[in-house]
Amino acid sequence: MTLYELKMSLKTVGDQLAKAESDIVAKAGDPNTPISEVQDLKAKKVDLQERFNILKTQHDELEAKQRQEFENKQKNGILNGVEDPKAKIIAAKAEMIRATMQNRPMSEDARAALGDRNNTGGEKLLPTTMVNQLLHEPFVKNPLREISTFTNEVNLEIPKISFTLDDDDFIADTETAKELKATGDVAKFGRHKFKVFAPVSETIIRGTDTNLVETVERALESGLAAKEKKVAFTTTPKAGEEHMSFYSAQNAIKVVNAENKYKAIKAAIADLHEDYRDNAKIMMRYTDYSDIIETLANGNQPLYSAQPEQVLGKPVEFSDAAVDPIVGDFRYSHFNYDLPVTYERDKNVRTGIEDFVLTAYLDHQILLKSAFRIAQVTPVV
Repeated sequence: MTLYELKMSLKTVGDQLAKAESDIVAKAGDPNTPISEVQDLKAKKVDLQERFNILKTQHDELEAKQRQEFENKQKNGILNGVEDPKAKIIAAKAEMIRATMQNRPMSEDARAALGDRNNTGGEKLLPTTMVNQLLHEPFVKNPLREISTFTNEVNLEIPKISFTLDDDDFIADTETAKELKATGDVAKFGRHKFKVFAPVSETIIRGTDTNLVETVERALESGLAAKEKKVAFTTTPKAGEEHMSFYSAQNAIKVVNAENKYKAIKAAIADLHEDYRDNAKIMMRYTDYSDIIETLANGNQPLYSAQPEQVLGKPVEFSDAAVDPIVGDFRYSHFNYDLPVTYERDKNVRTGIEDFVLTAYLDHQILLKSAFRIAQVTPVV
């Protein structure tokens, strides 16, 4: 039986023992309760107490053994004998996750391998290596990772346009000029806190380093990608997060209508100023693209094998969250994670499984609304 299973059994028996003690007091004080029931409860309490003592002894012995093993590893070095750099990083990540879940400090060699800036081990800052991989490596599950801008900077402020001239009338697109005049030419990123929970069972914690790291990182990557997509594509943003969504009324990105989505997308591309049209891409649902192909093909098989860019005239990224196609220069879609990214553990009382918890601060700024269009089908009157 693992330490986790012993803890759960110990809690179960302990709860039953406490209930038995409470029942004895209640029934002993009730003159209408036969004394035989009280005696039965006393016998049950003795049985439960013996079970509890046995489990407690086993629990304490196993916990002491694991603590000694950990102290030996700390003394000898968690990464002692690991030569391969990639294997060393995986082992260090596994050590960091286990230390978090077991509420103990990381070993010094593991912190050093991960580039931990916190030499004391007292603060729960995510090590540099893990931050870089989680936040900067592209995730297939979020197509915006391929085309938007992503940074990881504290109190980020950036200009909305990449260059200026001494003549303030140099901006040819009047929509952009009006927008900059109304909103300013600098984007200031805020901090919007959210948490990602990665359930980690005792079996996974005690398993191989590779499986532990892959399990936790996959969950964290999926959570980050899901949050990024949600804030960018939601039609009902949370209060304070309205500026993050392409579809929010606050952003009021220009809508281009046509009788079907194919014509609406083509019209949206044409409606963009040439400064944005040259680098424009299309974000849309795959089901909408399939409908367009089916309508255009009309039995013409070769069209089904054509690349989306050949059909629509611009590169296409697919996301089921894009309820209406978004056309524009996605360089002006900017996500920033404000440091520090922290981690901790949390107990799920319903399942008994503990969570590795990542806390991050995200903001998404659409730097120039005029760089985008939303393609919609004209409502039938």
